[in-house]
Amino acid sequence: MSEATRRQVLKLILAGSAVPLTTLAEDARPSGGLQRGTATDPDLVNPVVPWPLLLTDAELRTVTVLADLVLPADERSPSASEVGVPAFINEWVSAPYEDQQKDLLALREGLAWLDVECRNRSGKPFHEADETIQMAICADICNKEEAPEALKAGAAFFDRFRFLCLAGFYTTEAGRKDLGYIGNVPLAGDFPGATAEQKKYLGLD
Repeated sequence: MSEATRRQVLKLILAGSAVPLTTLAEDARPSGGLQRGTATDPDLVNPVVPWPLLLTDAELRTVTVLADLVLPADERSPSASEVGVPAFINEWVSAPYEDQQKDLLALREGLAWLDVECRNRSGKPFHEADETIQMAICADICNKEEAPEALKAGAAFFDRFRFLCLAGFYTTEAGRKDLGYIGNVPLAGDFPGATAEQKKYLGLD
């Protein structure tokens, strides 16, 4: 096998591990043949999203406000919107795969529910409401098992939304830093191993 062919195979293997094994619908395929992430696309570190982004401006405004309520800025880390979580969610739910399309439907229904609930409480859509009202609604739907029947739909939506927020945030550099993750960095010497405190926590001392 030539070196060029070997590299193409490696790229295809890497792309296959990162992209869901669902074939794009014919009308969702990017122009020019093979989809991004194949051997014809040399930049797998900075891939181009080959599908249109579907969330409307109004939906993105609500997503941004809600994401920052879930993950606000603090002394350790920036807010969700500062590291692009709303854009990540938009890209995710716009993907032409079955699971992502289910998330798109659930997200849109949830955002609509959120606006109706907020208008009932304050007369304003969620992204325009006072933060006190926004936080009160979030508190009421933060536990889908314990939420009252009238709020079950909102609680199910909020549960999935938080998952997407965390997935987007903790795969960024800022998110990894917030977790204290130090992998994939060169070491000046031998790996130091677990600290005494870590060993004690794991019962290994």
